[in-house]
Amino acid sequence: MPQIYSWSWVETQVAQTIEVWESGTVHSAPNGAQYTRKQQQEREKAYDQGLRAVERELKRAPRTKADRIKTQDRIVAAFARFSATALDLEAETVHLLTDDFLPVGTRLAQWARQFDPNLGMADIIQACRNAWTACGLQPLLGDRMGITPSVLGYSLLYPYSDNYLDSEDVSAEAKLRFSERFRSRLRGEGLPAQDYREAALWTLVRLIEEQYPPAHYPQVFDCLLAIHRAQEESLAQQRRCSHHDDAGLLRICCAKGGTSVLADACLAHGWLNEEESRFSFEWGVLLQLGDDLQDVREDLRRGSVTLFSRAALLGRPLDALVIQLLNFSEKVGARMDRLPNGSQGFKKLLRMSWRSLIIGAVANSHEYFSPAFIEQAESWSPFRFAFLRARNQRLTSRQGLYATLFEAFLESRESGCGELPLPAAAPACPTANLDA
Repeated sequence: MPQIYSWSWVETQVAQTIEVWESGTVHSAPNGAQYTRKQQQEREKAYDQGLRAVERELKRAPRTKADRIKTQDRIVAAFARFSATALDLEAETVHLLTDDFLPVGTRLAQWARQFDPNLGMADIIQACRNAWTACGLQPLLGDRMGITPSVLGYSLLYPYSDNYLDSEDVSAEAKLRFSERFRSRLRGEGLPAQDYREAALWTLVRLIEEQYPPAHYPQVFDCLLAIHRAQEESLAQQRRCSHHDDAGLLRICCAKGGTSVLADACLAHGWLNEEESRFSFEWGVLLQLGDDLQDVREDLRRGSVTLFSRAALLGRPLDALVIQLLNFSEKVGARMDRLPNGSQGFKKLLRMSWRSLIIGAVANSHEYFSPAFIEQAESWSPFRFAFLRARNQRLTSRQGLYATLFEAFLESRESGCGELPLPAAAPACPTANLDA
């Protein structure tokens, strides 16, 4: 029987997830692949070969649509070769990445650019990340992977809503007014849009309503209201962060992360059973904790408090928290394995992506860990940490070149958006600064 996602239900899931998290408080990380220095150097060679192949393609600057599509094909082929060699991926897994996940991102980016030509690369990539999560849930729920109107609508809510609510330049009062009106719209109230941002958001919500009429799919809108409330709770936490201990920070993290991916799952399938709801919630918490680990340096700069930034601020190495996070990811993986749908290869890919997210974050924030832990964690990575940091700096210094790569993948093989819906009345105002 479908769940009813009231806030009391969310609070129960938060409590249960915290129990799972706390059961991972041990001194050792779960077993996983380990790499010698020689093996890492071999994979780094493959990484650089793939990087050079992509950069050669981009420097050719193809002028016609046919040439740009050929460039897409060669870049995808180079990525497939890199994945097979450097990441030890099997043919099935490479196929999932190149023929399933990559087209999802490409189609969303193409649609987003037609919806709002002024959306920036960072905004669209942010939307793609959410779409990949939603579409990654589809095979686990017994569906074929692919972009749907509701996934499009939900994924593009983020550039217009979260970025505004997270902005340091917007007053708390303005955020509260916006949040109240957005909540009313999610409840189905026919509020007229007051500005460009609301016009965009109302159009995106309508896409969800057209696929999932609220009267027939109440779960979908329960989830949207739940993530909205969790976002408000998170904003409140930022205003009184000094009053929260680790337990309070964890509760807020669980509510925000869990409801976010719970909404992804509902929008991917329409409704969920108890086991699917539980897994989706825990996966969301895992991704939120991973994001918080990735953002520890930026959160310290901004004064935003999470489990990781608070520990770093107090001078505590993040070793134990990362071990706990790795163990938590194993427990989420075990829950995923109980779902009847999704191939073993697909589930293995998701597990690998979770672990890579965590290990990559350790590499980038190495100063917050003990030397002994860094040495141990580096053996879990197919690349040396110094190599990863150097290549990240290289990518940052060549943003213009990789903006060309992004634009190359916006070239559609078909005319228009095909079966993807465009809004009946797309917003007309410019979006030069969505954070303002």
